[in-house]
Amino acid sequence: MPVRMRTALVPFATLPLAACAGRQSALDPQGLQSDQILRTFLIFLIVGAVVWIAVLIGLCVGMLRRKRAADQPLALHHSFEQTTGRVVFALGVATLVIVLGLSIVSYAGQRTVFAKDENALTLKIIGHQWWWEVRYEDDSPDKSFVTANEIRIPTGQPVKVELESADVIHSFWVPSLTGKMDLITGQKNELQFTAKNAGVYRGQCAEFCGLQHAHMAFAVLALSADEFGRWRDHENQSASSPTDPLGKQGEQQFRARGCALCHTIRGTLAGGQLGPDLTHVGSRTTIAAGTLPMTPATLGGWIADPQHIKPGNYMPKMPLQSDELIAILHYLEQLK
Repeated sequence: MPVRMRTALVPFATLPLAACAGRQSALDPQGLQSDQILRTFLIFLIVGAVVWIAVLIGLCVGMLRRKRAADQPLALHHSFEQTTGRVVFALGVATLVIVLGLSIVSYAGQRTVFAKDENALTLKIIGHQWWWEVRYEDDSPDKSFVTANEIRIPTGQPVKVELESADVIHSFWVPSLTGKMDLITGQKNELQFTAKNAGVYRGQCAEFCGLQHAHMAFAVLALSADEFGRWRDHENQSASSPTDPLGKQGEQQFRARGCALCHTIRGTLAGGQLGPDLTHVGSRTTIAAGTLPMTPATLGGWIADPQHIKPGNYMPKMPLQSDELIAILHYLEQLK
C-alpha cells in the first residue's frame, strides 16, 4: 500500500479508539453498574463474533464442496440428504443453548444494574428544556436544597435518582457510571448507581428533546465521603450577602432587571422558579447545562446574550448597560 494511502487511513483506523476512554465512555466504567453493563456487552460481543465466524466458515466450506462436486450432482445430492437432518438438528440445539445462555447472562446483569439499596442517597432530577434541576431532599427540610446541572455524590455509596420531566421526554445517561433511563412527563422513573472512584464524569440527555438537545449536558462529581459532607453542609447555607459596593449594586440590578423573576437565590428576595437555582452558581464548573466552562468571560457572555450562545433557550436577552452587566457578573461570581 502506498505511504500516502497508509498515512491517510491512520486517522480513520484510530478514530474509534477515541470512544474507549474518558469521562463520557461506556468502555471506561467507573461504577458498579457500568462495570456490569460492560461485562454483559463483551460477552454478547464475543458470542456474536464466534457465531458470525462459524457461519462464514460454514458458508465457505459449503461453497468449496459445491465447487468440487460440480461434476457429480447426484453424489452431492445424496451426501446432502444424509447429513442435512443431523446438521439442522445440531444447529437448532446450539441456537437454543446460546439464546438461553445469553438470557441468563442478561438476567444476572440486570440484578446488579437494577438493584436497590434502602440506604442509598436519594436525589430528584427534573429535566427541563434544556437544563437539569437537581434536588437533594432530606427528611429534615432544613437539610434539603436545590441546585442545577451538576450532581455531586459520595464514592462508594449507592445513589438513587428519581427522574421526572417538566416538559418533553428526556433521557438521563452517565456512560461511565450507569445506563440510560428516560424522563417521561407525568411518570416517575428510578435509577441507582454507585461510583467506585473519585472524579468528574460527564452526563448527557440521550433522547432528542428539541433545538438545544445537544447542549443539555451535566457533570457528576464523585467526591470522598468527607468532601461530600462538607460540600453538602455548605450547599445547605443561604447565599452570603455582598459586602463591597459593586457586589451590592449587582444584587440590586439582579432584582431590578428582572432576573429574580426566573431564578432563586436562597437568602434573598429572588424567588423565581422558571430557571436554575443560582444560590451557589459561582462554584459550578460549567454554565448553560455544560455548554461552556465557568469563567468570568463565559458567564458575562451568557448574561449579556444567552441567545447567541444557546439559540432557542428560554432565557431572554436583557438590554443591559456595561456597568450593569459588570455589577451583575461580579455579584454572581461571589455566589460560591
